[in-house]
Amino acid sequence: MKLDPKLNALAVQLRGRQIGIINRLAGDRYLFSFEQEYVDDPERPTLSLSFKGQSGGLVTAVGPVGRRVPPFFSNLLPEGPLRTYLAEQAGVKPEREFFLLTVLGADLPGAITVTPLTAGGHAVEPQKDDEQGQNYRRDDGVLRFSLAGVQLKFSAVMEASGGLTIPAHGVGGSWIVKLPSTQFQAVPENEYAMLELARAAGITVPETRLVPVGDIRGLPEAAARMEGKALVVERFDRAAGARRIHMEDFAQVFGLFPDDKYGHPSYANIASVLWAETGEAGTYEFVRRLVFSVLIGNGDMHLKNWSLLYPDGRTPVLSPAYDFVATFPYIPGHKLALNFGGSQSLNEITVDQVRRFADRARLPASPVWEIVREMVERTAAAWKTLDQKDILPSEMRKAIDKQIHAVIAKTDGKG
Repeated sequence: MKLDPKLNALAVQLRGRQIGIINRLAGDRYLFSFEQEYVDDPERPTLSLSFKGQSGGLVTAVGPVGRRVPPFFSNLLPEGPLRTYLAEQAGVKPEREFFLLTVLGADLPGAITVTPLTAGGHAVEPQKDDEQGQNYRRDDGVLRFSLAGVQLKFSAVMEASGGLTIPAHGVGGSWIVKLPSTQFQAVPENEYAMLELARAAGITVPETRLVPVGDIRGLPEAAARMEGKALVVERFDRAAGARRIHMEDFAQVFGLFPDDKYGHPSYANIASVLWAETGEAGTYEFVRRLVFSVLIGNGDMHLKNWSLLYPDGRTPVLSPAYDFVATFPYIPGHKLALNFGGSQSLNEITVDQVRRFADRARLPASPVWEIVREMVERTAAAWKTLDQKDILPSEMRKAIDKQIHAVIAKTDGKG
């Protein structure tokens, strides 16, 4: 795609329906506004809970933001090395989010697409896959896919033979390929083992595989030279027939930029939203995952690592769990990404801590503590019998084992 420096508007489509426009204003400011037809529709699909008012209506009075696109859209873009890489490929400065969104808008997380708006007010049709989903390369060769997050990861198509191919522009990819870290040892193996441990403990997670990097076709040259294995995770925002399922993470829910994913709001704030929007089912599942994160020593469960799905387009449910990595072996003394009942410690879960968490989230404390106890027992039992832990380096396996047993020993009522 050849970018027009005079481009001033992007059409925002949700499940193929144009619902709004991002306008580029003077002074490097950007404003999102809804289409009136969307505002007037009582059955409109949900874009984000950040646009839901206290009375349940749609918030439309949103001011412009400087330099960046508005928070909901900023969170659709990749962070870190992947943003830098894709920006270089597209000839865009990484901080110029409006133009980066233009390049990556065909394959964003969830059911959102963003396309340039012509002077006549018409959205440019995004390039389609061919019938087999094999139309991967554009004439300009730009890699056109966007997966939020800092680890280098790409959207891939699983072939009938079981192999993986990376689409050049990403449309149609239903798997995420997460490459080895150049900084930390065995990150794909770590995440794979922790996701399988979560599955064994009763947590809903996507299908996962470990694949030798050399078996993945279409990777950028530098990535293809990597040694070791990549983690392959099925995308839960894609369904059969390449149907897109809308989703948003909790940075989007709270209307925050990705830079603000750590620190505040707290886990209690997430639980409050889930209680209001999903009831007991989503809230208590969130508590189970939070307890699991403490048990494995995962200090990176920030706002962007918790998401909502909209299977029917309107009603949110908690998404499958993702990005479960035991960070403690890499960063001794690592703390929780957010506040959990007045503490960010990964050392224990106490009755007082859970009571404070429940009070702040306005949840009944007794069932929450029972969930904590049950999840501790489930995780400990699953760890004892987990075959996949043998893929971890010995020292990492010992560190995770030590972490699980330390939390059990220090948790009130757990010996």
